[in-house]
Order: sequence, then C-alpha cells, then structure tokens
Amino acid sequence: MSDSQQRHPVRKHPMKLSTSVILMVSAVIASVLLVVHMLYFVQVSDTTRDGVKDKALAVARTMADLPETKRALLLPPDSNIIQPIASSVQKRNDLLFIVVTNMDGIRYSHPNADVISHHFIGDDINPALLGKENVSINKGTLDEALRVFTPVYDANHRQIGVVAIGISLVKVTEQINKSRWSILWTVLFGMIVGALGTYCLVRMLKRILFGLEPYEISTLFEQRQAMLQSIKEGVIAVDDQAHVTLINQTARQIFQETAKDVTPDESTLPLIANLRDVVNTGVPRRDEEINFKGRLLLSNTVPVRNNGVIIGAICTFRDKTEVSQLMQRLSGMVNYADSLRERSHEFMNKLHVILGLLHMKSYTQLEDYILKTANNYQAEIGSLLLKIKSPVIAGFLLSKINRASDTRHLLTLSDDSLLPDNNNEDQVAALITVLGNLIENALDALGEEPDGEVSVLLHYQNGQLACIVSDDGPGIQPENIETIFEKGVSSKGDQRGMGLFLAKQQVESLGGSINVESEPDVYTQFFVQLPWDAERTSS
Repeated sequence: MSDSQQRHPVRKHPMKLSTSVILMVSAVIASVLLVVHMLYFVQVSDTTRDGVKDKALAVARTMADLPETKRALLLPPDSNIIQPIASSVQKRNDLLFIVVTNMDGIRYSHPNADVISHHFIGDDINPALLGKENVSINKGTLDEALRVFTPVYDANHRQIGVVAIGISLVKVTEQINKSRWSILWTVLFGMIVGALGTYCLVRMLKRILFGLEPYEISTLFEQRQAMLQSIKEGVIAVDDQAHVTLINQTARQIFQETAKDVTPDESTLPLIANLRDVVNTGVPRRDEEINFKGRLLLSNTVPVRNNGVIIGAICTFRDKTEVSQLMQRLSGMVNYADSLRERSHEFMNKLHVILGLLHMKSYTQLEDYILKTANNYQAEIGSLLLKIKSPVIAGFLLSKINRASDTRHLLTLSDDSLLPDNNNEDQVAALITVLGNLIENALDALGEEPDGEVSVLLHYQNGQLACIVSDDGPGIQPENIETIFEKGVSSKGDQRGMGLFLAKQQVESLGGSINVESEPDVYTQFFVQLPWDAERTSS
C-alpha cells in the first residue's frame, strides 16, 4: 500500500467512537426492521405458500427417489408396498394425502385404502406424466388442496410413475395468519437483540482500541505484511479495473519479476485473465490448473467485496509441477506393481494346475499346458518388457491393457514399438498424460459393445518419440476435428473437455505436437511427436 493509503484523514471535531457506533448500528437495525416490517405484510402470503410448496416438493422428491417406490411401481397396485410408507410420511409431515400412481394414473397409495387401484382424479397430473413437475390447486376425493406432482424414474432414467402430495388449503391459510401475527414478536426480538448487540459492540471496541497506541497498530500492520511475504503460495491481487495492487515475493519469484510495480503482460496473462473474469462475474474459480511457461500452477481466485460491491479479486497459487511429476511416476510404479501382483496370482493358479496334472500323471496335457503358458507370457509380458524399457511406462501400459480387458476390449502394442528409458521427468509425465487421455477416450468411444480394438505404437528415433494411438470406434465428425483440443469441448457432457486440452498444452510446452485424423464409423488416429532424452538413461 502507498503512504497516502496508510495516512488517516485529520478531523477537527471527530465524533466519539461509542456515539458513532451506537448511531450507526441503531440506524441499520431500525432501517432493517422497518423494511422487513413493510415487506413482510406484502410478501408473507406468497412466501408462506412457497414454503409449503417447497416442503411438499421435497417430500415428493424423497418419495420418488425411494428404492421401495421404484420397485413397487413395477408390481401390481395392490402389492401394499407403498401404502404403509406413504401413510407414515403423510402423518409425520401433517399432509392431506400422498398418492403414488403409475404411468396410467392408477393409484398405489391413498389415505382411503378403498380407492387404491382406481384412477387419479384431476387433469393436473398430466404434466407430471410427461416428466414435468407441476403445482396446482384442485380438489379430488378429499378437500381442496395445494397439490404438487413430481415424476418417478427408474435406474435407466425412464419414467415409471408420479408422486402427488396434497396440503389442505385450510392449513395453508392458518399458517399464513400465524406468520402475520408473529411479526410483532419478530420486531420486538430484533430491537432487543440490536440494543444488546450495540451495547456489547461498544464495550468490545473500547476494550480493544482505547488502550492501543498508534505505533502498536503500525507494528501489527508490518507483521501482517511480513507474514504475507513469507508464505509459500504466490499472492496477486487486482482492483476493480484489473490493475495489480498487491503481489508477494513468492509470486515475484515465479514471474521472475524484479520491478517494484507489476503490470499485466503476456507472462502473467493466464492469472490476470482469471482475476479479470472473477472481477466481472463475481464467481470464484477454485483449484484450477494453469500452464505457465511449462510449469503447472494450481490457483484459487476469489472476488473481494466491500458492502456487497466487488472491489477487486485476489489469486493464490503455487507450483505443482514437481508434485504432479512425482505423482505421475509413482502412479506408474503402482500400476506396474499391481500388474505384477495380478500376474503372480495368475501364475500361482497355473502352478496349482501343474501340480494337479502331475498328481494325475497326465504328462501329455502337462507338457501342452506348460508350453502354452510360456508362450502366453512371452507374448503378453515378455514381449512388452522387451519393447518398453521404461518401467514407469511399462507398468502404465500393463494397467491399461488390463483396463481394456475389463471393458471387454483389446489394447495392443505394435510389434514395431521401441521405447528407451528416460530420466527426464517432464517428458515421462507428458507421455503418461497423453497416453492416459487418448487410451481412455478410445475405450469410451468403443462403448459397451465388446471386441473393440485400440492400438498403440511407440517409436523412438534420433531424440524424437513418435506415438500413434488408434481405435476402430465411431470416429470424430469432421466439423469437430478443428475444436477437439479446445478447453471445455467434449462429447461426454458438461464439465468435461479438459483432458485433450491439458495434454496438448503439456506436449507443446516441451516442443512437441499432437494431431488427429478420423473417418466417421471407421477409425480415429492421434499422432504425437515428443522430444525423448534417451541418452540420459542410466544403465
């Protein structure tokens, strides 16, 4: 902060603190109570009715989500599964009725058990039979009521019925009248609490401030600044015009800035863009990963408000590249160990088979079994380890082969593959990120139909690694090819579309490239070119 911001304006005749606080708090409380009192009588009816409606909707949705409700709707109406539950919930929540119907409007529950298996009365159920929640006022076999309807869906999101909740209008009116009378108690309570709060606030401020010297306030401020500069996270703040107003030492080190004043430029553009977006929208952005000059930053950006008005935003971030690299390598080692553990169990079972064949003296079958087992090992694991020298990548590929097998698909490594070991953590992490995203996307594209095939080719030559991942899935539509690597673009729904974006960002930060070719309903191929420092591999 500047010197002008630290100076306090001089007042000739300042008002006493106790007087200022009493006047201010009293004015606020009086204003709030007056506004509340005026608005309460205007809105109490609608508010109470909305509360009753929301309560009924909550009960209806709960009933619709009960497994017993969904199961019973697949049975005849007289199965007597829903009726006991509906009666209990109705009494507990003081409702007029709870009626559950199937898609033909046939009742499965009702306060009058004699009308179960009869058709629901009232056309206001029709929107709910079409999958839309509905609220209405109508009369059936009971009193006139506020009635809410919500659809019931099975596990496949197919509508199988409707839950109808009714609340008597007499009870709604009684609740509205009761709420109107309670305004007097509310105002009185607010005045008492306000007076007590003002008294306690004044005494607390006297106790905290009156004995505090200016130099002590200055010392506390300097300590806060020292704390801000000593934390490991980078901190950068902007005002409502997105001008940088604060940046700590950690952030300066990450930005490699030495100047006292920091202005937004290309080096800080991702963070400044986030800060500007939060200032404009007021929506926090939490736990976002940002690629900054090849380093991965984990940032949290929140708005700064004053009296409800956004006056700026603050972003805290730290470098998570090293942690990500370690996690990637550890994940590969874990996958490798898990794959070997699975194989050890398989071979233990094979040993039991061999022992059994020996006991039965079936030597011909024993010889065939051993030869077949040896050939399978050579084909599956031995062949992979001969081609892939990096244990991290080998373990990763073994886990993906098992993953593909679990989904009833086939993941194969091309016979022409050759991958030397590499101690460059950035390149290994990038390759795992790319392969993980491309293989998972390929398996997702193959869907639930079995016998799909995903092929991986890894070929090293002259310091460059060529990687090709292909599948025989439905392919990518031509109009989507140009945007497939953009952030947020995905065919899997909302809140997706980050995998290929981050993979492309990480590959390009290392000087590599990633491209795609696809023919709808025929194939999809991703081509990745990545620097590979095989000469750094230790023997």
